[in-house]
Amino acid sequence: MQMPQQILKQVFGYSNFRPGQEKVISLVLNKQNTLAVMPTGGGKSICYQIPALIQPGVTLVVSPLISLMKDQIDSLRQNGIVAAALNSSTPQEEVNPILRQAYQGKIKLLYVTPERLAMDYFRYQLNFLDIDLVAVDEAHCISQWGHDFRPAYRQLLDGIKVLKSKPSILALTATATPRVQKDIAEQLDIPTQNFVITSFARSNLKFSVLNSIKNTNAYMLQIIRAHPNQAGIIYSNTRKKVEEINEYLKRYDIKLAAYHAGLSNSLREEIQDDFQFNRLQVIVATNAFGMGIDKSNVRFVIHANSASNIESYYQEAGRAGRDGEESEVILIYHPGDVRQYRWFIDESDASDEYKKLQYEKLQKVTNYANTDQCLQQFIVRYFGQDCDACQKCSNCLNENKKVDVTDYVKKIISMIYELDGRFGKSVVAQAVSGSTNQRMKEIGANKLEHFGSLKISQKEIMSIIDFLIANNFLESIGDQYPVIHVTNRGWDVLDGKVKVLKKEAKKPRQVAISDNLDLFDDLRQMRLELARKQKVPAFMILSDKTLHEVAAKKPDSREKLLEISGIGREKMRRYGKKILQTVTGFQK
Repeated sequence: MQMPQQILKQVFGYSNFRPGQEKVISLVLNKQNTLAVMPTGGGKSICYQIPALIQPGVTLVVSPLISLMKDQIDSLRQNGIVAAALNSSTPQEEVNPILRQAYQGKIKLLYVTPERLAMDYFRYQLNFLDIDLVAVDEAHCISQWGHDFRPAYRQLLDGIKVLKSKPSILALTATATPRVQKDIAEQLDIPTQNFVITSFARSNLKFSVLNSIKNTNAYMLQIIRAHPNQAGIIYSNTRKKVEEINEYLKRYDIKLAAYHAGLSNSLREEIQDDFQFNRLQVIVATNAFGMGIDKSNVRFVIHANSASNIESYYQEAGRAGRDGEESEVILIYHPGDVRQYRWFIDESDASDEYKKLQYEKLQKVTNYANTDQCLQQFIVRYFGQDCDACQKCSNCLNENKKVDVTDYVKKIISMIYELDGRFGKSVVAQAVSGSTNQRMKEIGANKLEHFGSLKISQKEIMSIIDFLIANNFLESIGDQYPVIHVTNRGWDVLDGKVKVLKKEAKKPRQVAISDNLDLFDDLRQMRLELARKQKVPAFMILSDKTLHEVAAKKPDSREKLLEISGIGREKMRRYGKKILQTVTGFQK
């Protein structure tokens, strides 16, 4: 029997496991139900693909999206591994031949949707197979406390328990808070000692927040131009805004397309293929686009609007830099977006308990956009871990001077005190700025001592209030109609014990470009030609990270080429000669 390390090198071309992978594989091979929580791009699929090649039977992979299955299967074939999928797009006449090949041992990995596994007849068919492992991808979909709940996931354990081969279970996710991890474990019979949770930190991502900038479209154009010929995704929160951004950027000859649930299935598939095959540089999308994207060389992700929760934001941001190369993630925060998300929650048919959770999650996004701590650190702490400051996010790199806003803060806190902590930040901002609207007269704010004491705009005051909440000088209490209270730290400001310093915002820097760009470009062109012939996305042939390493090391033999990360036996057989020719041709 081959060892996991041998397969990692010979099949996938990697010399070392990433954090957590080896432990997960060991637990799986020992038939232990396991939960693996690893960041996007952390190599979760290796955790079930290697056991699938070692164990005698079939590995069943439960995946929520058909497009994701297709990409995984195409990628496996590049490494010489035969896999197949059974989903709603599989013609009925192909189902039995696929199951027969799995029975004969010709197919080692079989991808299915959770809805198919819930079908009684399909469970009956599966009992003719020796299934060693059921890998549940995107396992956070099982939890009502997660951000992407999918009811069919709640039925998975029932479906797995009726399988005669009694397979073990591996649950995998990139975005699960401790509460969601506990729920996944309870739903899938996973003991807590079998949790493998690696760091949520993504060291290759540079996070930036821009707060209330005036011309979002022009700024996004600037970011795209800073990434020539590099793939990017722009997320927006409504179809209308997606179309508006798309129309604006089209004027500047950028190859892009709009993507949202209002488009036909065939058009969405076409757009997704165009993006995967580099015929489009940028996709402008709602969150309908994302979880099915396995494109490894996305270099920037922009959220043109504030996100609704940290989990979905981090998952969407994680589409950047899946190959480990330096990439950029930008959140453009607008307070108006938060009001819109609150309205979505208000109008939903969800339970009061679920709504309360969504309000809390939304407040965390506002805190993220207004914190002065390291952005990577903020996210990692949200998921129940800690890490050092990244030294590369917009907060860590902000060397702008700190402005003393203590006098402003004292007036805001005094106003909150005079209003007896009964109102939200809009009313507080109106009162302290001296608004003349009818509401001020109704609540008697116009007669209070600090009414109109702050001679700056309400927008600036709201921004300061958000900063004070994010940095624990104030707190937002309540769900649908939150009110602002002063914390002990805030009272210390009013008592003159603490000063409040707020840094001026800083625009993010451009992403660094490779020193070996000329050879890298030649290698990319070679890869593109190979991809066109095989009709697969270019990154599936060889990742950008692999091409950068080839460009840096300039291997001159098959032996040296096999030392390059990402080049295993099958890729050497298929592409080795072409890569060496490209390197030799560049050096002449």
